[in-house]
Amino acid sequence: MRPKSLSAAFTTNRVGEARDFYVRYFGAKVTFDCGWYVNLEFGNSASTLQFMSPLQPEHKLSSSAGLMYNFLVDDVDQEYMRLTGAGLTAVVPLEDHPWGDRGFSVQDPNGISLYIYSERSPTEEFRQYYLQDPH
Repeated sequence: MRPKSLSAAFTTNRVGEARDFYVRYFGAKVTFDCGWYVNLEFGNSASTLQFMSPLQPEHKLSSSAGLMYNFLVDDVDQEYMRLTGAGLTAVVPLEDHPWGDRGFSVQDPNGISLYIYSERSPTEEFRQYYLQDPH
């Protein structure tokens, strides 16, 4: 299979809160919103998230435990200043990581951890784990 895109849908009773949060803090573009289901685009159409209310018996409420969305940005320090300046709390502090990034985390209204980061050169210890481009 060669998917053209991949996205995650989160089942929640806070669809509106999630929509408003991502629009306000992450510049998401709402491309579909029927009240119980919303599609959000980030930067380009290949980066999307969906939030939906549980309407069918098989639609169980999602748990945010262990769930993390990663946002690669050009300037993580600028994003840290912008988001914390706007009132969000960093649940993981802004710091450099030896595996090759600098980042921090905040949480969305559903408790999903949002890791915002910029790439850095990994330390020698972690450089060995990076694979060559398979193409």
